[in-house]
Amino acid sequence: MDGFGPTEEIALLRESVRRFVDEEVVPVEDRVLRRDHADQLRELMASAKDQGLWALGHPEELGGGGLSLLDYVYVNEVIGRSTPAAVALGTHTLQDALLIQRHGTADQRERWLAPLVDGEIFASLAMTEPEVAGSDPKLIRTTAARDGDDWVIEGRKWFVSWGDRADVATVLAKTDPTASLHRQFSAFLVPTDTPGYTVERLIPVMGEEAGIYGQIRLDHVRVPASHLLGERSEGFRISQTRLQPGRVFDCMRWLGQAERAFEMMCSWANLRHVHGSLLAEKGEIHRYVAESAAQIQAARLMTLDTARIMDAGGSARVETSLIKFTVARMLHDVLDRAIQVHGAAGISGDLPLERMYRQARGARLYDGPDEVHRMLVARELLGDLEANVPWL
Repeated sequence: MDGFGPTEEIALLRESVRRFVDEEVVPVEDRVLRRDHADQLRELMASAKDQGLWALGHPEELGGGGLSLLDYVYVNEVIGRSTPAAVALGTHTLQDALLIQRHGTADQRERWLAPLVDGEIFASLAMTEPEVAGSDPKLIRTTAARDGDDWVIEGRKWFVSWGDRADVATVLAKTDPTASLHRQFSAFLVPTDTPGYTVERLIPVMGEEAGIYGQIRLDHVRVPASHLLGERSEGFRISQTRLQPGRVFDCMRWLGQAERAFEMMCSWANLRHVHGSLLAEKGEIHRYVAESAAQIQAARLMTLDTARIMDAGGSARVETSLIKFTVARMLHDVLDRAIQVHGAAGISGDLPLERMYRQARGARLYDGPDEVHRMLVARELLGDLEANVPWL
C-alpha cells in the first residue's frame, strides 16, 4: 500500500465494481426498486457472477471474494452508489451469512449458507416489535417455550428485513425470563413457511418504492430444537455480533450515496448558468462543495479506521457508534446541499436525489437511533477516557 489507500489490486477491483454499478445498475434502478422487474434483477446478478464481482465481502470458504473489512470499505462504498446494487452484487446476505457461519451448527451451515451466498434465498432479522421501543432490545416480548424436542414461539415483530421475500428469519425471543437481563433471550432460525409464521403487512417506509420491511405474527410457531442458533440464553450477544458489523456496512453504502450526490452537485454547478455566471462561480456554492468534500472524506477516514481496528481483532465499540451517527448526519447534509444546488430539479422525480434524500432519513434510525449511539460514546469516554478515546 502506497500511503493511506487501497492496494493496486483493490483499486482495480473497485473500478470494475463502479463501472458495473454505473453502467448496468443505475440505468435500471428505478424499475428494479419498484420490484416489477424481478427478471432484470436476476440478469444483473448473473452478470456480476460472470464478471467475478459476486459476494466480494463474503469469506472465501463460503464461496465469496474474501475481502478484509478494510478492503471491503473501498469496494462497498461504490456499491452503495445505487441501492439495488447490494442485491445485484450479492452483498445483501453478508450479515446473515456471517451470523450463521459463526454461530450455526454444522447442519444449519449446510442448509442455509450456500443458498444465501449464491443469492438463491433471502434471510431476515426479526428483532424489533411494534409494542416496545426497538432501540432497547431488552424489552422484547416475543417468547419461546420448550415443548419436548421443539420450541414454540409466540409474538409479533416488525421492520423485519426483506419482508415477504425472506426464506428464513433469525427470531429473537425470550426463553429465560428469570435469568439476568442480557441472558433472557435466545435466537432461532425460523423458515418463513413454518405454520403460524404470517406476514401481516409490508410497512410503507420513506424512500422505498416497494415494501421491504414486514410486520409478522408468530402464532404457535413450532421449530425443532435444532433450529436454536448458538447457545440458549445467548440471543442478545448473538444479535450484537450481527448488528455491529452491520453498522459498518451501512456506513460504507452511505458513503457511496453521498459521493454520488456530490458528483451530481458538482456537475450541475459547472453546467447551470444563473444571474450572470455559472453556479460554480458563486461563493455559496463554493461553501457547499468544500463542506461536503470535508464531511465525506472525514467520514471515509473514520470508517476505514474502524474497519482497520476490527480487522486487527479490536472491539471498535466506540468507533462503530461514532461512525454510525457521523456518517448518517454527513449523508443527510450532502444530499440536502445537492438538492439545493439543483433547485426545483432536485426535488423532482426526474433525478434520484429526492428518493436518496428520503431514504437517507432512515440512516439516523437504522441499527439504533443516533441518540443511543451518542449516549454510548459519551458514557464510554466519561467512564474511562484513556481506554476508549480513539486517538490515545
